[in-house]
Amino acid sequence: MNTNLTAEQKDYAVFLPALSGFYATFVGKQRHEEYVETSRIPQHFTNGVESLNWLNADQGLFEYNWTLYSAGHADLDITRDSPKEDMIRNRDRSSSWLLGDSGGFQIGKGVWEGDWKDPTCPRAKKKREQVLAWMDAYMDYGMILDIPAWVARSPAGAKATGIDNYQDAVNATRINNDYFMKNRSGACKFLNVLQGENHADADDWYEQMKDYCDPKKYPETHFNGWSMGGQNMCDIHLVLKRLIALRFDGLLETGKHDFMHFLGTSKLEWATLLTDIQRAVRKYHNPNFTVTFDCASPFLATANGQIYCELETQDRSKWVYRMVPSIDNKAFAQDTTPFSDAFVREGKHPSFMNSPVTTGLSAKDICIYGQGDLNKIGKEGKTSWDSFSYAIMMGHNVWMHINAVQEANRQYDQGKIPNMLINETFDRIMFRDIVEAIFATDDRSVADAIIIEYSKYWMSIIGTRGATGKKTVNASTQFANLFEEV
Repeated sequence: MNTNLTAEQKDYAVFLPALSGFYATFVGKQRHEEYVETSRIPQHFTNGVESLNWLNADQGLFEYNWTLYSAGHADLDITRDSPKEDMIRNRDRSSSWLLGDSGGFQIGKGVWEGDWKDPTCPRAKKKREQVLAWMDAYMDYGMILDIPAWVARSPAGAKATGIDNYQDAVNATRINNDYFMKNRSGACKFLNVLQGENHADADDWYEQMKDYCDPKKYPETHFNGWSMGGQNMCDIHLVLKRLIALRFDGLLETGKHDFMHFLGTSKLEWATLLTDIQRAVRKYHNPNFTVTFDCASPFLATANGQIYCELETQDRSKWVYRMVPSIDNKAFAQDTTPFSDAFVREGKHPSFMNSPVTTGLSAKDICIYGQGDLNKIGKEGKTSWDSFSYAIMMGHNVWMHINAVQEANRQYDQGKIPNMLINETFDRIMFRDIVEAIFATDDRSVADAIIIEYSKYWMSIIGTRGATGKKTVNASTQFANLFEEV
């Protein structure tokens, strides 16, 4: 069992757990008070609740350096103490790396109200200032505060922002970009977010926004890489087309544009696909180029009562994380049976893959409430879980997801191929070989021609939202699916 997942990362594309505020609160508040009673903490959590903090290399049950945290559920007032944010604010920055999501999703949902088209709007102006200050204070990299192109189709978003068309979203994003570029402190590096719900809009968005990354036009303040949103994050044809444009436009340069992030990407096949891309760009153009991708599935799965139990990576098949409902039985409230044994005995799944979090865990550590027991609000609930049960299972799910991504890459390097990344209808076509050819050439027209040549093949590679065929070219992005679970 790997407890140092940082050491196991090697040269793979980097998965970023999209840390939930709920989870971070347990780690942060426990540093300031007995937020979780000592008697409630499992015995093998030798460092208490801090054992769940993978960013703490010395005290966490497992170690992993990389994480994403969203301004959308952060305490943006950096002038006051915020114990629930301690996991983020008071981390060892020499052994951890955080990417800040700007909160564009909240704008799209209508949560952050304001006339984002007006640079003087008080509500939008305050939020813009807060997000930048928060990122400069606590993040290593951050995404600019983009206005997603789908806002106009979100009834709540359109009503709260006044944005009712694509160009309005572009113009509002420009306002935020200009503010970030002018007022950034330099402590945090920023990724230019690319949006667009189809190829035409994605191409147009790129043309209107690319200058913000241009060192020739902005030698001191240019943005430092790219974040792929909208259609850009789920359509491999568009991804490759954009990477070639970036390379030959001089916007993928060593020391200037070293990072590219893919928003809400959870499929295991994409974990290996993105590694192929990272390796090819490093080999032929930018040796520092790093691809990152995030999803919230480990946390969302737990919120839905599910727990990761195994990984499936059979050769020439679909690769998946297996998630099923966890044990939730009041009869286990005093049961010291190992959690994994109770899980299998209850018939949840024939097997259970332990993590550093669940090794040493008993059934009663999760099923804390028995019949007649009252919860913290003085009532007997239907579930045997308390809030810390969720946190424990989230920690397990995070380890499982990271390990699954790394194991998928290991299997891929050893010759196992997910069905999605190989076409054996006639001559064998492997994704990695095509990507190698695309980036090996110094001739843009040749690279573009190779991408066009395999247009039909790109349609067979399922996007992060499960779209295939023509849908991958003209997808209408649903904002509610940004964190799709596998």
